[in-house]
Amino acid sequence: NLKEVVQGCLALIENSDLGIDELMQIIPGPDFPTGGIINGRAGIIEAYKTGRGRIYVRAKADIEIDERTNRESIIISEIPYQLNKSRLIEKIAELVKDKKLEGIAELRDESDKDGMRIVIDLKRGEISEVVLNNLYAQTQMQSVFGINIVALVDDQPKILNLKEVLEAFIRHRQEIVTRRTLYLMRKARDRAHSLEGFAVALANIDEIIQIIKKSSTASEARETLVSKTWSPGENVLKMLSELEPGLARPEWLDDAFGLNKDRYKISPEQARDILDLRLHRLTGMEHEKIIEEFHQKLTEIAGYQEILGNSQILMDLIKNELEEIQEEFGDERRTEICESSHDLTLEDLISEEDRVVTISNGGYAKTQPLDDYQAQRRGGMGKSATAVKDEDFVEHLLIASTHSTILCFTNLGKVYWLKVFQIPLAGRNSRGRPVVNLLPLDEGERISSILPIDDYSNEKSIVMSTANGTVKKTNLKEYSRPRSVGLRAVDLAEGDYLVGTEIVDGSKDIMLFSSEGKAVRFRESDVRAMGRVAKGVRGMRLGQEHKVISMLIPATDGFLLAVCENGFGKRTDLNEFPTKGRGGKGMIAIQASDRNGPLVGATQLFPGDEIMLISDQGTMVRTRGDEISIVGRNTQGVRIIRLKENEHLVRLARISEPSDESPGQDNLETE
Repeated sequence: NLKEVVQGCLALIENSDLGIDELMQIIPGPDFPTGGIINGRAGIIEAYKTGRGRIYVRAKADIEIDERTNRESIIISEIPYQLNKSRLIEKIAELVKDKKLEGIAELRDESDKDGMRIVIDLKRGEISEVVLNNLYAQTQMQSVFGINIVALVDDQPKILNLKEVLEAFIRHRQEIVTRRTLYLMRKARDRAHSLEGFAVALANIDEIIQIIKKSSTASEARETLVSKTWSPGENVLKMLSELEPGLARPEWLDDAFGLNKDRYKISPEQARDILDLRLHRLTGMEHEKIIEEFHQKLTEIAGYQEILGNSQILMDLIKNELEEIQEEFGDERRTEICESSHDLTLEDLISEEDRVVTISNGGYAKTQPLDDYQAQRRGGMGKSATAVKDEDFVEHLLIASTHSTILCFTNLGKVYWLKVFQIPLAGRNSRGRPVVNLLPLDEGERISSILPIDDYSNEKSIVMSTANGTVKKTNLKEYSRPRSVGLRAVDLAEGDYLVGTEIVDGSKDIMLFSSEGKAVRFRESDVRAMGRVAKGVRGMRLGQEHKVISMLIPATDGFLLAVCENGFGKRTDLNEFPTKGRGGKGMIAIQASDRNGPLVGATQLFPGDEIMLISDQGTMVRTRGDEISIVGRNTQGVRIIRLKENEHLVRLARISEPSDESPGQDNLETE
């Protein structure tokens, strides 16, 4: 920016000891005519300190929300320098058409004489920050500009830092102003010399006119004027007597010319100017103008000599000229500089909040705010939480922060990484987005288990169990390097699939629950740590046609919540389940009678916890765990959810957040 550069030069002239950091306070970075946002200062700092660097320039975009439709729109008002607006719009449209860019409903150009306005309307439930960052990543809405400050210094190419380039510019200005002053002083002396000749000619005007009249050519007249010596006259003597010696005398003038005692010898240049003199200059008024102009030239010459003889005056002149340039041509900065946002991860742009994450059996994923649901009394009918197609139902549900990573384990034994904020936020009646649009799943591959991860500690491991009763423990660090194509997580036998995953720290017990209503509890240390692709060891021996349906890590003050297919369940103190070796058939956890049906879910509850119950028709009920009766192991339990005809319970999840329900409200439905 011109104003900033001028201010930096002026500051460096005032204080030559200024460092690069101080100069960067005045000149914070490049300024582009099309505006935009410089994303981070790291590249600017590197360029200004070393002479080389890269900066990331982003389009300026704002988020607007339509109050009527509650949809968000991205409004682009500035784009990076040299980026063609039409080509940018074409590129975005092409990415949307090829399904490489998700979440955009409409794209239009509303630019007019008042400025640029590109409008990108988003689909309902899309997170604008995610779409915007995808635009930055896949289009030239974020462009890279290289900085290479190379200049010729003393006829040698050199890479300069910020201070060095300003110093070189100031030295250049010193040289330019000095050379200009010398030129102007030379021209002023030449003019003063001509004016001396005019004054002498006016003092001897009659004789000069006679010489001109008698001469046959101009060259003959000039030679005659030069060959003679002339009386200088009183005006010339007075003019020259006030001068310092040599002040107005041109450097090229031979000593034979000029005033010598009481006679004046005209130079060839003066003779030429005299012959070119117009007759109206011979009047008395013009005579006075010649004397006045001569004195003016003398003043100019003295000023030039003062500039050349005093460096401070020279620098003051440079400063004044820079200030004039700033005043005439300077404008305000157009390009905004963001503090280190280049180093921010995408989740830094997303507000952290808990979300209900659901994935249906048909492969649709979505998130919903946790506070969309208020607690119901035990036995409530609930409201539909997810719109499902025929024969589809919600298969996976968990509560996780928008900043968490979800490890998605599939039926083929692979694991994929997915950020919660990447899953679209959707309403209660929306199916969500197909998982295949979020993860690169192969044909026939589906998610069988999900696990939220906040950090990859070396002291923690992931324990996973399969439907055939196999358990495996792998260090969490082995999953700390996400790959877009996924990784092999476990080697599954044919027909086997994952039913649960948990994070452990080496001191826990592990409990497995079968559809037969039985449970086995053993120490985590009974399972040695294995590699990612290992098969694991036997955790539970199963009866014919029965499968493991759940795994949990018991706590000392926890209760087991077991729920059956027909909506019945109970709480049981986990201390009633003794720790034994792994590989057994287990003990009774709940009676899987005809009334109850098979066991479909088991989780651990603490005082104040709430639970989510999901049926195969998409009905969700949120209720307090404290309202469910605590009974022994070998019992049937009580009704927890009232199911419709041909409706079955398929899933539950624990919520570690108390409800805001007021006393006396028996059946608060979803809002």
